[in-house]
Amino acid sequence: MSTNENSANSIAAVLFDLDGTLLDTADDLGAALNHVLNTYKKPNVAAKDYRPIASDGALGLLNLGFGDDIAQYNYESLRQQFLDHYEQNIAEHTCLYPGVAELLQQLEDNNIPWGIITNKPEGLTKTLMPYYPEFANCAVMVGGDTLVKRKPDPEPILHACQQINVNNQQCFYVGDALRDIQAGNSALMKTFVANWGYILADEDCQTWQADHIIESPTDLLAFIK
Repeated sequence: MSTNENSANSIAAVLFDLDGTLLDTADDLGAALNHVLNTYKKPNVAAKDYRPIASDGALGLLNLGFGDDIAQYNYESLRQQFLDHYEQNIAEHTCLYPGVAELLQQLEDNNIPWGIITNKPEGLTKTLMPYYPEFANCAVMVGGDTLVKRKPDPEPILHACQQINVNNQQCFYVGDALRDIQAGNSALMKTFVANWGYILADEDCQTWQADHIIESPTDLLAFIK
C-alpha cells in the first residue's frame, strides 16, 4: 500500500471504533434493551449496569437483561425487536464525547484522514452518522457486517486502509474494547485504549497490550504534533 503524502509526522490515518470511543450511545442502546424487557414484562436494567456492556451490542445487552432466561426465547426475534426500536430512536440521547469534535478538527487541519471501523451493523452506522456534522469528513467507514469478518479480526481495519490507500503500519487505531486493540495490533498499527469508554470497572486495560492508554480524546493530539 502507498503512504499518504499529506500526513503529519508519518501518520497516514487515524481509525476509530464508534460506540464508546467517538459516540456515547449507551442510553439509546439501553432504552432499546428496556423496551424489549418491558415487552416481556421483565425488570428494566439500570444505566449503571448497561453502560459498561454497551459496546457489546444487542447480544451483550440482551444477555444482560434476560440472563439465563434468554434460552426460553427466540433470540433472533429478541434481537430484531431490539434493533427495530434502536433504529427508530437512534439519536435521542447519543452524543459525541467531550473532546471528539476538537480531535477530529485537528486531524482534518493536519490533513490526516480519519475513519470508523465498528462492529455496529453498517446500516445502523449509516443511519446514525448524519446526525453528527462532525462526521461529515469521515474518509472511510466499515461496519460489523460490511465484510464476513469483524473485529477482533484485523480484516475490517486492513480493508479500510485499502479503501483510503494508506499504509496500515503508519496508522493509529483507537477503541474502548479488547477486540479493538487485538484488531489494531494484528493490523500492525499503533493502538490506543479509549479509557473514557465502556470498560468494566474491574477490567485491567493494561493487559490488553495497547501502545497507549489515553484518558480523553484530545490526549491523542500529543501523538500527532
